[in-house]
Amino acid sequence: MANTLGRIFKLTTFGESHGPAIGGIIDGVPPGIVLDFDAIQYEMDRRKPGQSAIVTQRKESDVVQFLSGIFEGVTTGAPIGFQIHNANQKPADYKHNQDIYRPSHSDFTYDQKYGIRDFRGGGRSSARETANWVVGGAVARQILGEVKINAFVSSVGELFIDKPYQALDFSQTDSNPVRCPDPETAEKMEALIRDVRKQGDTVGGTVTCVIRDVPVGLGEPVFDKLHAALGHAMLSINAAHGFEYGSGFCGAKMNGSAHNDLFNPDGTTQSNLSGGIQGGISNGMDIYFRVAFKPVATIMQTQWTIDKNGNQVELEGKGRHDPCVVPRAVPIVEAMAAMVLADFYLLHQIHINNKIRL
Repeated sequence: MANTLGRIFKLTTFGESHGPAIGGIIDGVPPGIVLDFDAIQYEMDRRKPGQSAIVTQRKESDVVQFLSGIFEGVTTGAPIGFQIHNANQKPADYKHNQDIYRPSHSDFTYDQKYGIRDFRGGGRSSARETANWVVGGAVARQILGEVKINAFVSSVGELFIDKPYQALDFSQTDSNPVRCPDPETAEKMEALIRDVRKQGDTVGGTVTCVIRDVPVGLGEPVFDKLHAALGHAMLSINAAHGFEYGSGFCGAKMNGSAHNDLFNPDGTTQSNLSGGIQGGISNGMDIYFRVAFKPVATIMQTQWTIDKNGNQVELEGKGRHDPCVVPRAVPIVEAMAAMVLADFYLLHQIHINNKIRL
């Protein structure tokens, strides 16, 4: 089972949704970094459940307990161990489904692959795991210095922000429970999510991420392209069903004469349809991408499915679930982007040091 992300900056995680705790080990963090623990907890608070009326009402404080790799608030270069206690476990909510395969969940595939599964909220497959990723991302941000990572909800259902990201004020993203920086659109999105929830249903959406002040040179030209690593990270997020960067799929409709980003004398480009990455390597322009999230698979409606013996059974939705995952996915997208960039940044430092030696 793959439980590690990264090569130099590495996050290895453990835990299940309704077990006693989740946690991980962050390896590759350089020594001497004075960690801002308030900034780490701030990111955890943005992701945690129960923060508004339009997300799951599971109540978790998500306070991070660091166990190693830090001395008097400063990283030592040793592995950073941490854990997060699951204070609000309710495994009984899933007892009635222990032999049933929920539609569009990992129940069937996990059972077929491993021959055993934790039916309590999906166990290892649960989005509860993403709390670990936010810890890793919050530490990674403190390696990246001036790099700015801003994600926001750009669509819910058929509702889209109709402005370019350059026209948005990212300081407004957390001013509403949807995490949409356009107040008028955010109000409509919130109303849609509330309406869908009343129907016992769920709705999908997209999260856009913009990364500014990225140094030139992150990424590799063949198999470790920067956009490939970002896509891998984003599509690892629960419920993620699509990824595009730069012009994305719209670029497939264009001619090269319209799509090419022409250079300015200083090496910047007049347009940025490349999305800040050319030949798999960052070019110093804004990196921007969009992640599509499907509707949450658990709905509060009766559905037909099968049990582990192949019998047709009626499934009744129960438990505490998000009617739309994108508001809480925003800090997760940022965290995954931060870890990918931190990994490539540290790899790039090795490349630079090797060039200096030569």
